[in-house]
Amino acid sequence: MTITVKVGEAKTRLSELLARVEAGEEVVIQRGNDPVARLTPIPKKDDFAAVVAEVKAMRAGRPRTTVDEILAWRDEGRRF
Repeated sequence: MTITVKVGEAKTRLSELLARVEAGEEVVIQRGNDPVARLTPIPKKDDFAAVVAEVKAMRAGRPRTTVDEILAWRDEGRRF
């Protein structure tokens, strides 16, 4: 879930906003009506599930890699 707050509100509620970010929410900070910053959780290095989710999100919408492509990459630069 994403919440949006103004700069002044973010200053006074920073601890609360950070707790929400740690719980997995995203916070967008606006100056006037223009978004200027986004607070998101930093994945833990040992959190394998978070890394897998991040990779899946990055690959979403991209075409699947074929076996022929993988074999071509493997053989690239090899002399037979």
